[in-house]
Order: sequence, then structure tokens, then C-alpha cells
Amino acid sequence: MTESRGAPADVLLQRPWLPVSISGCQLLTKSWFGETAYHILLTDMHCVWEERMEAAAIQSRAQELNRRLRAPVKAFFSHLCEVVQPCLSGGGGRPDAEAQISLTRQEGGDINLRLKSELAGLPFYWEFHCTPAPVSLVCVQLMRPLLAMSRLLQLQVEQLESLLTSKDAEIQDYRETGATLSRERLQTDVFDEQTYREDFMVKALPQVCSEQRDALGFGSNLQQLYRAVVAHGNTRKRKLSEDRSLEQDQLASEEPDLTPPLGDGSICSGETDREQSQNRQVDAPGAKEAERQQQQSVSVSSDAAERPSSKPKKKKVVGLFR
Repeated sequence: MTESRGAPADVLLQRPWLPVSISGCQLLTKSWFGETAYHILLTDMHCVWEERMEAAAIQSRAQELNRRLRAPVKAFFSHLCEVVQPCLSGGGGRPDAEAQISLTRQEGGDINLRLKSELAGLPFYWEFHCTPAPVSLVCVQLMRPLLAMSRLLQLQVEQLESLLTSKDAEIQDYRETGATLSRERLQTDVFDEQTYREDFMVKALPQVCSEQRDALGFGSNLQQLYRAVVAHGNTRKRKLSEDRSLEQDQLASEEPDLTPPLGDGSICSGETDREQSQNRQVDAPGAKEAERQQQQSVSVSSDAAERPSSKPKKKKVVGLFR
């Protein structure tokens, strides 16, 4: 995919969701900025918004918002990236201390991000007009990775539970052989999976629900897990594509060649020979007649060559003058 059509799908997918707060709204964002194009995604877990822009549209919007701006896109786009990227990545510090960003919700469900900064000593304004993203994009960029992360964490919990059960069996064996703890405070109860899960839900679930606004945050561990899940999915997708291509090549090589080889061309060659034979049979009388005429012509010409000159001899007059 070229830059003019937005970020390459794999590139944007590998970017983790980052927690940001804009105008008091807790959001998760991911973004891609090229040389003269960008693609941003935002979600508050109620809706997902996006905007894709390329050079021509960026130039048009910049002139609408900044009447005195006459510079080409490349001249001011780098400044836009430097100002807005920290705002969309949760970074506290900004290159431009005067930069301000705000969020407003529109009646139709869209959201606008308004950015004000300073470029070459003059105010520079920019707006992101984000519309609800299609369901397919939400599934690819958010739902599928989150479900994979959830499953991965579940497997991790199951392995840890199994490890705790094994450790309890090991400690019990030590006790049966007479081993004792040197400090009583290190003693723990035997791990019971069902009891632990019930206790965990009772204690943790109310805490998570009461902190729902802050639950959007992707910490560094979750961001790393997101990257790992997406990278593995891309690797698996490439491998499946390569295997499919290899299978197609093998099938193509195993398919019988419908074009008869030289050794099997006897049918065609036989038919050709029969046609040539029939043509020769049809043309045989004419050929023989032409050959006969040619022979006669040769015979006549040879007889003429053997005879003396065709000039008639003078005969003696017999009669009155003898």
C-alpha cells in the first residue's frame, strides 16, 4: 500500500494502543505519520474513530485554517508531526510549549481534535476530523489482538496455578522428611485453585469496576504483550501465505500438460500426412497430365534439334522448261 492511501496495514497494526487524556477524555490512540500523510485511531471503548489524510487534502485543509499559509505540505508537515505526536502518545513534554490540543464531540457522532501552535512566529492551526471507523478495522486493530492477549494471559494463569500446585507437593515432601522452616512468617497455606479464583473475583472485580475510567490504560507490560501478539500473527500470516504459494506451485507442476509432446504428435502428424496424401491424390491426374505435356514438349524440342533447318529446298521445275 502506498503512502497516499494511508499507513500500510501491518505498520499501523504493530503500533500499540497508548493511553492519553485530552480535554478530560480518557482515550486510547494509535497513529502513523508518513512524509506527507497520516492515519490516526482513537477510542474511548464506546466508539472507535479514525482519520486518514494525504498530501492534497492536508494542503487544502491547512490553507482553510491558515489563510496566510502558502508553503507546500512538506514545509509544514514536519512541524505538525513534532507537535501532535507527543499529544497522541501520552508524552508530557512538547517541543512547542505554546501548543494546545482540545477535543470536541459533534452531533453526528464525530469528534474533532483542534491543535494550536506556532510556526515561524505565526499561529498555526490544525484540526483532525475523526469519524467512526468501520467494524472491520475495529476488529483487526482492537478486538482480535485483545482477544488473543486475553487468551494468552489465561494460559499464563493456568500454568502458574499448575506450578503452585507442584510447589505445594514439593514442600509437603520436605515436611514429611522432617524439614522445618527457620522463620514461621514464611509459612503459606496450601494453594487451592477454586478458593483462589473466588477470592480474587471478590476483591479485584469491584476495584476494576470502580476505576473504570482509568482501566483504559495500556501499561508498558500490556503494550509489550500487544506487540508480541501482533508480531506473531503477522509471522503466522506470512508463513501461511508462503505455504499456500508453495502448494499452488506444486499443484501447477503436477498438473498434466494438455499440450501433446513431440512423441505424442503422431495423431496430428498422421492427420497432416493423410491430408497431404489426399491432396496429392486429388492433384495426381493434373500432375500426370502436366508431366506428359512436359515430356511431349521435350520430345518435340529434341526432334526439332535433330532435324536440319526447316528452310525448304528448291525443286527443279519439270514441264515446259526441262
